[in-house]
Amino acid sequence: MPANFTINRDRLLDTFLTLVQIDSPSGEEGAIADYLADRLTALGLAVHRDSAGNLIARMDGTGEPILLNAHLDTVGQDRGIRPVVEDGIVRSDGTTILGGDDKSGVAIILEVLQTLQERGLSHPPLEIALTVREEIGLLGSKALDMSQFRARQALVLDSGGPIGSAVVSAPSQNGLHAVVHGKAAHAGVNPEEGINAIVVASEAITRMPLGRIDEETTANVGLINGGTAPNIVPDRVEIRGEARSRDDDKLAAQIQTMTRALEEAADRYGASVEIEVTRSFSAYTLDENSPLVRRVVRAAERLDLIPVLVSSGGGSDANVFNAGGLAAIALSTGMKDVHTPQETIAVDDMVRSAELVLAIIQQK
Repeated sequence: MPANFTINRDRLLDTFLTLVQIDSPSGEEGAIADYLADRLTALGLAVHRDSAGNLIARMDGTGEPILLNAHLDTVGQDRGIRPVVEDGIVRSDGTTILGGDDKSGVAIILEVLQTLQERGLSHPPLEIALTVREEIGLLGSKALDMSQFRARQALVLDSGGPIGSAVVSAPSQNGLHAVVHGKAAHAGVNPEEGINAIVVASEAITRMPLGRIDEETTANVGLINGGTAPNIVPDRVEIRGEARSRDDDKLAAQIQTMTRALEEAADRYGASVEIEVTRSFSAYTLDENSPLVRRVVRAAERLDLIPVLVSSGGGSDANVFNAGGLAAIALSTGMKDVHTPQETIAVDDMVRSAELVLAIIQQK
């Protein structure tokens, strides 16, 4: 890449370290949105916040517009993140997540915008969508008014893997919420008169295929809650799970298997069950010959990166953009072991990711 594309490594790192120290669990993105609104305004961008809390900004340019996206929230409830930099690797102090998911994406977008501005580089119009509540169901992007965007292509900075990796296929996800109703009784005096909702739920779960179902499909039960005391036969249990697949027929079959297991277990014990299935997000697949994919591949090759087209098991704002008619591809920022205290990111990977975004943007 020509020298005038050089990313300011120290500034990018400083931005990232600043961002991860601003607490922003899902639903609490106000402080980081305020900070970023000031940063974007200082760069001369037109900035506004929509009713959901998403931050939208625009930078004028010439040509076909491109949308840049990352999300502001971090998973879970970790606060007081203290980043540590050792040998070019950033991690937390081990007591929390790092928050590279997705503050690495936000930092990269800021650095790209600043590089374009200070070096006077030509570029197309850029639309920036920094979304909220992504980690709890892509809620911010779902609330976006898609008609406000002129761009028909989007780069989503929210993935891992080697730089040059691009998610071109991601699954649909259905959420499963079930409530098993049994019958309460005294556990020591007359347990035979009760119907133990925990037993019913447990038996149903053991009959569900869970984990990796096939290369396209996964399923999980992640939450179970019920009972009131050790000496009371529990009459109510709540279960929350999910299934994902890049094939909607397989997803439907998996959800049907899970619901049937619940219904049959309830029948065996004389219990009842309420089941709610909701679509969380829908699958997308971009053809390798689509204009956006070709554009990303050419840019990666220009930088001597190996373009790797990935089929993912995770969802991102790219699912929502694609469902809304805006071709979106998720690019790696280099983050590793996200959602855990072992999370890390290499500064050099963030730099290369920023260089890739610049190369994509600069293509004619």
